[in-house]
Amino acid sequence: MTVVALQWSRCTAFLRELDQSLLLAACAIATIGLVMICSASISFAEHTYGDAFFYLKRHLMFLILGVAVAGVFLSVPSRFWYHYGVPLLLLTLLMLLAVLIPGVGRRVNGSQRWIPLGPINLQVSELAKFVMILFTAGYLERYQRELRENWRYFAKPIGLVALIALLLLLQPDFGSAVVMAATVLGMLFIGGARLWQFSLILVAGFSAMASVALMSPYRLQRLVTFLDPWADQYDSGYQLTQSLIAFGRGEWLGVGLGNSVQKLFYLPEAHTDFVFAIYAEEFGLMGVALVIGLYILLVSRILHVARRAVALEDWFAAYSCFGIATMLAGQAFINMGVTSGLLPTKGLTLPFISYGGSSLLMCCAMVALVLRINREMDDVPAVARQVRRDRAEL
Repeated sequence: MTVVALQWSRCTAFLRELDQSLLLAACAIATIGLVMICSASISFAEHTYGDAFFYLKRHLMFLILGVAVAGVFLSVPSRFWYHYGVPLLLLTLLMLLAVLIPGVGRRVNGSQRWIPLGPINLQVSELAKFVMILFTAGYLERYQRELRENWRYFAKPIGLVALIALLLLLQPDFGSAVVMAATVLGMLFIGGARLWQFSLILVAGFSAMASVALMSPYRLQRLVTFLDPWADQYDSGYQLTQSLIAFGRGEWLGVGLGNSVQKLFYLPEAHTDFVFAIYAEEFGLMGVALVIGLYILLVSRILHVARRAVALEDWFAAYSCFGIATMLAGQAFINMGVTSGLLPTKGLTLPFISYGGSSLLMCCAMVALVLRINREMDDVPAVARQVRRDRAEL
């Protein structure tokens, strides 16, 4: 009992050293996600698998795995990821190639995005987004001065982003490609890329995305449907119209937990990308405002850690935090925009809430990395010494 009490005391002391507001926001959003996965999937799971809690059990398993992954990131110094950013990127590129090989990658609903790993399926695009943040943060620490003076140092990461985006589009995963590219561009802009370079890439990027959308009939149909979903509400506009109905039924306070009608096979697979619509139906505008407030708290605390890292000139930590904040905020905004009819359908998960094991694991890893960075900031001399040693090796 003494050993158990000692370990418990150490654990609680360690948790108290973390950013409590950031930890609270992440835990609150994850808890809402667990509740909503249960509520949104219960009928679909009962009909499909004969087990009403099938998706709840799997999501809970992924949440436990996510806590374990977070524990790894909390125990490993943040500079470890600075040193191993390039090998991780090479491994990710190999996995993005492997997922396209028939028999290796798993195809679901016309998309080949997953690599089976026993009882779980790894969605490589989720890993790629996180690894690109780590790689770009390390690249900016090494070459931020050159980035401001020589356009070639801006072109190198852009070329890499283009390669990964192409591999994602072959799956196809248009949403992940857009979010990853936007995050890396934001990091490069903060890192000192010149405005004309940034503007040129934006124009080229928007032109490329428009070309991809126009050349793909189903993507073009998504854009047309987004503009007027009610024109074809029983075919291409069906999912969006059902989502809008869910928002409308929610009104101010919602219909109550578990009382959603749209999850009863009206909104297809409501526990995945459109789980926010079911949440809006059951908890109304007040519940939606609560979740948005939690995301604002989460992102603002991550940016606070980034500012602390800037003050210590730990650029890898600062850029990593900024990239993670951009990724989480952007993905949350896009998912909410899609479900409410503000944006065309992208197929992106809502961080910590939508069903999806790979997304949940990467979200836990990203928040844990920020918590680790913030904890390291409390020991200013140690951080400064480590940063100086790493720069001396360049």
